[in-house]
Order: sequence, then C-alpha cells, then structure tokens
Amino acid sequence: MSSNPIPQSSGGGGRGAGSSDGLFRKPRDPSMAPRHYRTPRSLPDVCPKEPTGEGRGLCDGPSVVADQHRWTVYNSKVNLPAALNDPRLTKRESDFFTKTWGLDFTETDVMPSFYLPNITREHFSSYLQETAQREKIHERCKNVCQSKDDLAVPTITNNHDKARAELDQVPKIFMKPEFVLNDPATFNAVLPWSHFSVAGGKNSRDVASSRLLQEKLSHYLDVVEVSIARQISLRSEAFFHAMSSQHELQDRLRETADSVAKLRARTAAIDRVMCRGPLQALRDSLTRNNCAKLHNKLKLMAAVHQTQPTVQLLLSTSEFVGALELIATTKEVLQQELQGIHSFRHLGSQLCEMERLIDKMMVADFSTYAQSDLNRPFEEDIQVMEKVTKQSAASGKDRLQSLVFGLLRQRKLDFLDIYSDEMIRAAKNVVRQCVEKSVSQINEIDADTVKFHEQMRLMTFHQWFDLLLDIFEHFILFLKRIKATLSVIRNVVLEVLDSSQRSRIADVTPAANHSQEDEEDSGVHHSGEAELAYLTHEGLFISDALNEAEARSSVPAQARAQTRTEACGSDSASATTESSSSREHNYNTTSSLPAGGATALSEDVMPSDLELGRVANNVQELLYTASDVCHDRCVKVLMTRAKDGSLERLSSAEFVCLSQAVESFVQDTEQECVRRSMSLRGALQSQANRFVQRFHEERKTKLSLLLDNERWKQAEVPVEFQDLVDSIADGRISLPERRHTVSEDRKPSEFLCVDGQKYAVVGTVLLLIRMFLEYCQCVNDIPSITTDILTRLTDLLKHFNSRSCQLVLGAGALQVVGLKTITTRNLALASRCLQLVVLYIPVIRAHFETRLQPKQYSILRHFDHITKDYNDHIAEISAKLVAIMDSMFEKALSKYEVKAPMPSACLRNVCKQMAKMHEAIYELLPEEQTQMLFLRINARFNLHLRRQLARLGVSNDGGPQNGLVMVDVAFYTENVQALRSLECLDLNMPEIWEQKR
Repeated sequence: MSSNPIPQSSGGGGRGAGSSDGLFRKPRDPSMAPRHYRTPRSLPDVCPKEPTGEGRGLCDGPSVVADQHRWTVYNSKVNLPAALNDPRLTKRESDFFTKTWGLDFTETDVMPSFYLPNITREHFSSYLQETAQREKIHERCKNVCQSKDDLAVPTITNNHDKARAELDQVPKIFMKPEFVLNDPATFNAVLPWSHFSVAGGKNSRDVASSRLLQEKLSHYLDVVEVSIARQISLRSEAFFHAMSSQHELQDRLRETADSVAKLRARTAAIDRVMCRGPLQALRDSLTRNNCAKLHNKLKLMAAVHQTQPTVQLLLSTSEFVGALELIATTKEVLQQELQGIHSFRHLGSQLCEMERLIDKMMVADFSTYAQSDLNRPFEEDIQVMEKVTKQSAASGKDRLQSLVFGLLRQRKLDFLDIYSDEMIRAAKNVVRQCVEKSVSQINEIDADTVKFHEQMRLMTFHQWFDLLLDIFEHFILFLKRIKATLSVIRNVVLEVLDSSQRSRIADVTPAANHSQEDEEDSGVHHSGEAELAYLTHEGLFISDALNEAEARSSVPAQARAQTRTEACGSDSASATTESSSSREHNYNTTSSLPAGGATALSEDVMPSDLELGRVANNVQELLYTASDVCHDRCVKVLMTRAKDGSLERLSSAEFVCLSQAVESFVQDTEQECVRRSMSLRGALQSQANRFVQRFHEERKTKLSLLLDNERWKQAEVPVEFQDLVDSIADGRISLPERRHTVSEDRKPSEFLCVDGQKYAVVGTVLLLIRMFLEYCQCVNDIPSITTDILTRLTDLLKHFNSRSCQLVLGAGALQVVGLKTITTRNLALASRCLQLVVLYIPVIRAHFETRLQPKQYSILRHFDHITKDYNDHIAEISAKLVAIMDSMFEKALSKYEVKAPMPSACLRNVCKQMAKMHEAIYELLPEEQTQMLFLRINARFNLHLRRQLARLGVSNDGGPQNGLVMVDVAFYTENVQALRSLECLDLNMPEIWEQKR
C-alpha cells in the first residue's frame, strides 16, 4: 500500500497548523470531503474504535505482558464521554448528575486553572504575521489557478481517493507488520468475544452481531484484494519489462565471458613469443648503465676527496669567491650525488665550518678595506684606493669587487652597515684633523691645555672661517671618495642582478638543447653530470672560468656536457686534465673572476632580484647618509662656535660671507650626492634668525635715537645719498660700493631729487632709506631669511611712522628735544618725509615679491597696511595745518567790525598770517599740495567770516556796510592771490553771504 502515487493527506485533528516538514498545511474541512466516499457507520461495541488519521494507534496502548498487574485508564469501568454521548440513546439525559448526586448538585462555572496561562489572540500574532504573506499568496493562487488534480489526472485522482477511502475503512491493526492472530491481544482485538453472551445461548442479538462481524471482515478482505489487484494492474507492464531485460542481460554476459577467455589466451601467447626476449635485453642494458654510473660515482668521490686541500690553497691567496663556489658545488654534489656515503659523513659539516670561517674573513677584510679607504690622506688624487696592502698585487678596485661578490654570494647583505659605521668615524676624524692642523698654525692657542671645542671658540672669526672652509673642502673630497667606492659596489650589484635576469631568460628554452645533446650522446644518460663539474690535476681542484665554455665548443659530447654544467652550476667547475699549463690557466681565470665573472654565479645561491634591488637602493641611500653625516659634522662645528653667541655678533658682511660659504658647500654636496640635506641649512637658518633679530634691534634702536634727537629742520642732502636714490631709480635695490674719495665739485644739495620731484627731508629719513636698503641687501645675500627680514622691515617702518607721529603731531619733541613749539614748517617737513617713504614702499614690495614663493605672497599685505597708515598720518598733518589757521581765523574774526578805515586791522592781520603760512610751507610742499591746502584754509576763512557777518547783521544788500565789507574782501583776495603759485586760486568769496531762503 505504500506505493500510492498521491500522498496521503492528514485527517487527524491533532496536526493543525504545523507538521514535521516545517510547512503550513491547512486542516482539511470535513465538509469539503467527497460525498460519495462517505465512510459507513460501524456497528457499536463490535470492534474497538480505530483512529483513521494521525491519532494514537493500538501500539500506544498498555502491554498485556508488562502492564497486566498495573492499573491503567483502560481498566476504567465508566468512560464519561462515552456515557454522555451514548449513541444508543435517542436524546441526552439532562438529569445525569442530579439523579446520581442529588438535587443539591448545581452546575457552576469552572474556575480557570492557576497553572494554565490565559491564551489570547496576541499569543498567535507572531505566527499569523509569519504566515500572513504565504496565506495571501496561497489564497490568490487558489482563486486564479485551477486545482492541479483537476487539470492533470482527474480519473487517477478520483480512483486513488476512492481506493484511499475504502482502505481507510480497514482498521490499522490489519496493516501492521507484527499482525499475528496467535497473539491473544491481537486476537481479542480482532474478535471481541466479550460482546457475545457467555451463557452459551444464541439469542437474536448474538446472532446478528456475529453475522455483522463476519460481513465486516469479508468486506475488509474484499477491499484489500481489490486494492492489490489495482496495484498489480498498474505495474504489470513494468513486471514484463523486467523479465525480458533479465534474459537479454544473461545472453550478453555469456558473450562477454567468451571474449575475455579468448583475449587472455592471445595475451599469454604474445608474452611468450614477443616480450620475454626484449625485456631481458633491456635488463642487460640497465645493468650496464648501472655499472657505468658506479664507475662515474667512484671517480666523483675521488674528486670530492680533494676539495679541502683546494679550498685551503684558494684561501691562502684570498680567493674567497672561488673557494665559496667550490664549497657550494661540493655540498651540492654531496647532497645530490653522494648522499649517504659513509666515508663523507663529516665532510658536509667541515665544509660548513670552512664557509663560516670564510664569512668572517670576508667581513674583516671588507672592514679593513673601508677603514683604509676612508682614512687615507686627502693629498692623493685618486678616488678609489689602488692597493690595500703593499704585499697585495691586486688593485684596490678588483679587491673591492671580489669582496662584494663574495659577500653577496654568502647573502651578507648587511656589509653596507659596516661601511656606514666606518664612514661616520672617518667623518669625525676629518673634522679633528682639520682643527688640529689649524690650531698648530695659531701660536695663541695651546692645543695641549685647551679642550677641543674651546679651541674653535678661541679663534678669531677669520681664523675660524678659514677652518670652516678647509672642513668644507675636505668633506667634498671625502664625499667624492665615498661616491666612487659606492659606485663600484653598485656596479657589482647591478651586474649580478643583470646576470641573474639573463640566466632566467636563457633557461626558458633548455628543452631543445637537451634533446639535441641526448641524440649526440647516443643514449648515454646524464645522471653523472655532477662529476664533470670538477677538473682535477695532480690531486687538486682548480677553479675554472666561464669563457672556457666557448673554447671547448668543438670538443666531443662529453666535454660539451662538462662546459654546460660549468656554466649552469658555478665558476669553480673542474675536470681531469694532464697538463700543468691548463692548471695555471685555470688559476688565472679564478683570480680574475670577480672582475668579469658575475655571470658564473649560481642563481640558486645568489640573493633574489628583490634583495639585489634592495641592496642597490641601500647603496644610494648610503650616499645620502654620507651627505647627511658631513652636514651633521659641519653643524656641530657651527654650533660649537655659536655656543657663546659669537655668530650673533657678526657684522652683516661677515655673516653674509658665512652664509655664502655654507650655501656653496650645500650646493656642492647636492651636486655630488643628488640629495638636499637640510641639517646644515637648518642650523644656518637658526643662526640667521638670531642674526636678523640682532640686526633689526640695532637698526631699530639707532632709528629711535635718531628720532629722539631730530629737531625736524630741513637737512642738506649729501652726494652719496643722492647717488643712492638715483641707483634705486635705476633698479638697483642694493647698497653701492663704498667710495674713499668724493669729487670736490659736487656739494650737498638742499633737496633730495626723486623722479624729478624735490623732497625737503630731515636727516633721519635719509638714514632710514639707507636702512631699508640694508634690509634689501641682506635678503639678496641670504635668501633664506626673506620672510623674517620682511617682517622686521615692516616693523621698522611702522616704528618710524608711530614715533614721528608722537614727536610731531603729539608734540613729543617739545620734551625730548627741547623745541619751543611745533611750527607749521615742522609739520610740512614731517609730511614731506612721510610722502618720501610712501614713494619707496612699492619699490620695496616689488623687491621682496621677486624673492618670495607664490604661497608666501600673503605676507605682502603688511605693506598695504603700512601705506594706509602713512597716508592717514599725512592726512592728519594736513588737517593739523588747517586746524592751526582755523583757530587763528576764529579768534581774529570774532573781533571783526564793519567800520572805517578800510581795509580793517583784522583783515590786515589775517592776510599777514596767511603770508607767513605760505612762506613756511611753500618751499617744502609741491604746488599742488600747497593749492589744495590753501583751498581748505580759505573755506574755513569764508565760514568764520560768514558767521561774523551774520552775527553783525550785515547782508549783501548793497548798503554802506556791504560796501565796506566788499573793500575788505577785495583786500583779502588781492593779498592771497599775490602769493606764489596761488594766482589762479578760486577763493569763492560770494559764499560769505548767507543765502536767503
């Protein structure tokens, strides 16, 4: 029954919302079941009720054997639900409880249990939220699409439902695998004899019950038989197909067995006739090859036995590269060809010990070379040391190349650190030697009693400056030597790197060459190639060079194989030879290997391309470090001298010389090392800042003293100051060279001529012009202090403006210098001096702008602020001049009366004061400024006169008083316009009369 094509739906009420497969299955509505498959109602009390859905089966009941003495629910005599729902009663008894327990029994509401939670709809909210979307989809699909059963196989579905409904009538006990009627419990369950009368009499009820039982069992049997027949009919075609396939399979197996038997017989014949003889021939050939390999192995062992004496011979001549290559080749042979040889069990450790010894020897030799190269006298013109020792025949360059090759071969990539340490010590010695040499030439300094640092402080500036130049010169030579040595090292590293890359490219196509050599060797195997990497003569190993491969290109195949092994393996290859001349030639090539044999270095023992590239970069970084070390030592020399503040007390010329010397040295080192070291520049900048501070303080103090002693009188302009101004006009913003003699025909002038204009100035302004030219000259000589100098110069200009304002406008000169009063001439002279400074501010700004970086242009805004301050100061002086005349007008015209004689004494006094005013400022201010000033003064006169006339009640009515006033006005106009440069001045006298409204 388990082969039903359609799955059985759950009919039990216990599987509501969930199921074992995790899918939601809506319980089937009993009302939707097919009506024509209605289950017939079973007879009461004939057979126990069997669940037809997913309820508990009979197997869940008590065991007859295990539970026969234990009371269970099945022993209950009263089944309350059955008693209340007895189907045999026509209606339910309403007085069931009262007739048993009395009339006092009343039905009351059952109190809710305290142990059960109160279940509300909110407990199912999460479940409803999870299934709401799926339920909507299900309902929408159910409404849109027709039932799958109705579309696909309606007949099969109906038949299956009919069969399922019929099988559901059969109790589940008959379907269980353990169904046996011999079991009393099963038998009693199937045939419930307890329902029949035990008295033995056959009443009508017992007969009817037995007949119904027999009919029911017969009906069950018919249902099962019909279902079985239906299943067989559905699968009959598959049964017949399986039987026919079985016969066909047996026939094919029989044919296969016959074919296998024939194939085995034929294979045995082929083995007997064709294979045994050739296989024996192959075995004999293999035996012969093994004997040849054994012979070659013995020859190889004899060659390896001579390794140690050869290594010692090479070390005696300091041929480290050849010895290392020989050791490496021997170790490779021991590991690959002679592994497990008992007699050579200690040779590997001995070779490793010798290799460590060679490492120490090379490091010590390189350290000795570096020390000798860096500390040799500077009088030698050569940059690379010629010979390490007098006994050494090899040149210093070849010696250095050999050491570098060996150190790279052993992966001692930290040898540059040794050179760096020696370089630092040598730089210290350079400074010490220069100081000792300079001190020995100065009698005033006792080198035995004075400390090293104190010796430099006791020198004069010129002595110390000569020492600094000597140190600079020696450090330039020192850097050139280091650069030459590092260039040799870098070339060796790059040569090894290039050789490694070429060998990697050459290994791309080795297969074709090997195939041609295999044909020429006539089947001879190359397993014995390792022994061909040795050349022996009279019991010694001899290092071979790479160029020997080209000389042996015409020898037989075995010699070509030997040459190939030498090129791929190492430059220490050896083979048996008979002539002593060959031995001597090999020795010579071994000695010259480091100079041109980089291609012979084995790729597997040399550092990788990445490591070699890193070493090459470290060589360049070491050159940068050398530049930094030299700069650092020079900084110490500089700071030692500056410790007592002596550098701050230098004159401008001396500090400029120092700055130029340092800048020249920095540029030379940058040219040699292609590195911009900042330590020396930074130290010089620090000293320059201190120098600028002192430089500015000196000039600011000097300017303050000049202003405090200035009596604000017009000064004569010496010839050199006029020349200075003329040079500025020509575009030379610098101090001219000092002249010892001045031509006698040129005398000081009263005015300073600038661009065709005359400036009456005081002596302080002339010196101020020279001061800001000194600032500009300082920027030309020391460009690194441009911003600092600019800030100081703006401060100087601000100081001049503020201090002159205090002394003139603020009348500070009365107390400081002892002037009796601040006259209009003093005011006009101060205004003209300020105008001269304003004239030169754009020139100064342009000069600094050319020496600033574009990102520093924002600092130039200080000049704009200064210009505004100066113009404001000039405007205040002009306003002060007007205010002086205004107060005089107010005092004089307040006493003015319109009466004869005319012109009046008041107007005579006013014209006299106007003439004095004009006389005081005419020669100091240009005509345009004089006219503008008198226009403003005249406006104040008209204002006060109008007020006085209004107070006197005089109007422009043509009366007698009006005539008298006009006489005075004409007198005033005539006197003012009679002054120089005021002839055409429009006095606008009609405005003295009030306009009638």
